[in-house]
Amino acid sequence: MSSHIDAVMDEAVDKQSIVGGELVVARHGDIAYRRSFGWFDREAGIDMIDNAIYRLASVTKPIVAATALAMADKGLLSLEDPVSAHLDWFAPRLDDGSPARITIHHLLTHTAGLAYAYPADPEISGGLGPTELTLEENFSRVARQKLEYEPGTGWLYSVAIDVLGAVLAQVHGASLGDAVRTHVTGPLGMTETGFFVADEQRLAKPYADGTPPMPMAEPQVVTDDEGNSRVFSPARIFHPRAFQSGGAGMAGTPGDMLRFLEAMRNGGGGAVSRESVALAFSNRIGDIARKDAGQRFGYLGAIVADPVAANSPSAAGTVNWGGVYGHSWLVDPVNGLTIVSMTNTALEGCTGQYPKDLIRAVYADLT
Repeated sequence: MSSHIDAVMDEAVDKQSIVGGELVVARHGDIAYRRSFGWFDREAGIDMIDNAIYRLASVTKPIVAATALAMADKGLLSLEDPVSAHLDWFAPRLDDGSPARITIHHLLTHTAGLAYAYPADPEISGGLGPTELTLEENFSRVARQKLEYEPGTGWLYSVAIDVLGAVLAQVHGASLGDAVRTHVTGPLGMTETGFFVADEQRLAKPYADGTPPMPMAEPQVVTDDEGNSRVFSPARIFHPRAFQSGGAGMAGTPGDMLRFLEAMRNGGGGAVSRESVALAFSNRIGDIARKDAGQRFGYLGAIVADPVAANSPSAAGTVNWGGVYGHSWLVDPVNGLTIVSMTNTALEGCTGQYPKDLIRAVYADLT
């Protein structure tokens, strides 16, 4: 039975909060539910196709984080390495002018003191919007900005995984995309996920929140309920001069993402060691404060530490995150459950009510 899941998806299309999307759920390694719904291209009257390709936004992050873990497993870097040991141009300073010691661990956990918003330098790109800057050109600008806090003493979602991507490219000696393919997506058989579009005919048309949601312009500003604005560039994935954003720049499919998350749930799939996955799936920030009640942070995403406080139906130890183009994902090791939800509607499919209702429906129907 999947009555709750179907009801949530159908209602989202009927009330025009989501244009279209897909959901795939695995339980103990088997596909328990899979459905595409709504519109792939509403204006052309094309139904959502199966296993479409989506701009991943922050769904990129766990893949790049896993690449760092895989490279650490091979001795190519250490999670305690200072970033400046690999990027001599990235050396932010503390308030007293002394060099800040930012490590790979700090980048993975968003405890580096970095931010996403840098109003003092509007040329800085967070990876979603249009840019022609290289990794060094963009993030050397970030290195000149004031840190939000001393590394390791606070938590703030940030461009940290983009800086990590620059480290990985430097250590690998080629592009970030090549590092990801060599260490993670290639070994796991994720042939349609990367800093490219594998099949342009299957690339989902992106929509921005509204009543109804409207096709994204180039660029497109989307403002959330708290008044925070993000600039999207749907064409960025095709721009040869835009830096490869480790925090937001990949495109891929629900099928590939399920393959990745299931590999992690099962101990790394041969790409990442079991020991590194165990670290990634555990609290790596100690008691550092986060605004999300009941949740800590690991190396791949948030960790549900207290399901009641987190208002979550999932078990303690569940890892979860999303992507602002309209996606959310969850891995619940206790229940053997992996959920991948991808939509073409930003921001609702990521931060709106839809993913919250959908996750509750999955637990109601399948557990």
